[in-house]
Amino acid sequence: MDTPENERFRDSIGTMTEEGKRAWVYPKKPSGKLYQYRKYVSYILLAFLFIAPFVKINGNQFLLFNVLERRFNIFGFPFWPQDFYLFVIMMIIGVVFIIFFTAAFGRIFCGWICPQTIFMEMVFRRIEYWIDGDRGAQIRLDKAPWNAEKIRKRVLKWFIFFVISFAIANIFLAYFIGSDRLIQYVFEGPLEHVSTLISLLIFTGVFYFVFAWFREQVCIIACPYGRLQGVLLDTKSIVVAYDHKRGEKEVGRAKFKKNEDREASGKGDCIDCFQCVNVCPTGIDIRNGTQLECINCTACIDECDSIMEAVNLPKGLIRYASEENIEKKAPFKFTPRLKGYTAVLVILIGVLSGLLFLRSDVEANILRLPGQLYEHKDGNIISNVFTYKLLNKTTKDIEDIHFKLKSPKGTIQTVKHGAIVVPAQDLAQGTLFIEINNSALSGDKNRAVIEVYSGENLIETTSVTFLGPRSFK
Repeated sequence: MDTPENERFRDSIGTMTEEGKRAWVYPKKPSGKLYQYRKYVSYILLAFLFIAPFVKINGNQFLLFNVLERRFNIFGFPFWPQDFYLFVIMMIIGVVFIIFFTAAFGRIFCGWICPQTIFMEMVFRRIEYWIDGDRGAQIRLDKAPWNAEKIRKRVLKWFIFFVISFAIANIFLAYFIGSDRLIQYVFEGPLEHVSTLISLLIFTGVFYFVFAWFREQVCIIACPYGRLQGVLLDTKSIVVAYDHKRGEKEVGRAKFKKNEDREASGKGDCIDCFQCVNVCPTGIDIRNGTQLECINCTACIDECDSIMEAVNLPKGLIRYASEENIEKKAPFKFTPRLKGYTAVLVILIGVLSGLLFLRSDVEANILRLPGQLYEHKDGNIISNVFTYKLLNKTTKDIEDIHFKLKSPKGTIQTVKHGAIVVPAQDLAQGTLFIEINNSALSGDKNRAVIEVYSGENLIETTSVTFLGPRSFK
């Protein structure tokens, strides 16, 4: 069945021509109240991105994701591979939150918070406006022959794009290897760390490719979030929407004519100026309805409001609204689906908070020495040998470590003489013997509870299986 003419736009994406070639998007420079708000949000997030890896709390980098060395810091708290379950819960919370937020407000994350959009629209695109000019000037420059002016502008723009891409790659490297090590590498020189430099240049090339050429196609083609919103949105979701009832009315949209009574003529408030299309960074026509390319950046809202003000018509022809709000003037409601997502979020956050509260600074792992059973000593004493590993998750050495047997009654002797010290963010390991009188044992397998102390402070409690003679009672 052939697609109806008014739905033909859904058969392709806005950045492709009918011949399947790239249709370059030249968005008009945005302006307006919402754009100013977006700039404030973007500058705050950019400042956070560039400053966070150099901020330390109690000696810990504020954010660190060192996958190779399996060291992670979240808001200054160190996490180790043993804390992986906490990461899983955090990721689940993140996914549920995105689902909840998308169901309620559409793809607003993409337009206001996503790093791809912030870098593209608030950094690279603004540099492009400064060098090449606004939409019309960019189109003329692209069509112009390669004269001195075009070469000068292109070289300047491409050079600045490369420098910024290199800076972004360095910042991301600080998140992965640590800011201290990054600064050390800078002062030691690139020739001392060739492999790191090669990785840095590869990531620089990736960022340059994305922001200089691939651009909005990341949001349209590569990012799965646009397709995800099609599943999550419903008629009650708040999105950037065109009020077709007001814009079209009985006659439909029509060009503006001075001193015309549009209300009496039955014409819609949309004057078909195409400014909402020209300003769109993904090249869509919002008047066709919600589309996967729309990133809810609100540029069309600002542009349409300025046009409505200029022709003395009410603002809000394009606005944040749900389909039900446009069709039935229904207000936003906290639907049962949103209440369900909220309940799941509250439960998950509660579980995560509890686990974080119970998380200790030292993790003790005590295991039986492989291949060893038990030894029967004088005085009816049963002895088992174990190995211990103590992980210090803090930035300070933990000293005067010793072990006590909580239950059953018995003694613990470590092979190492003297005080045990667990270095900061490191491991201490060794061997210990647990000795228990046979009369305190209830069979061949017994649960022994071990307490780990630092001086007089109990810092961890763990348990092991203690082997004894089989009971024939």
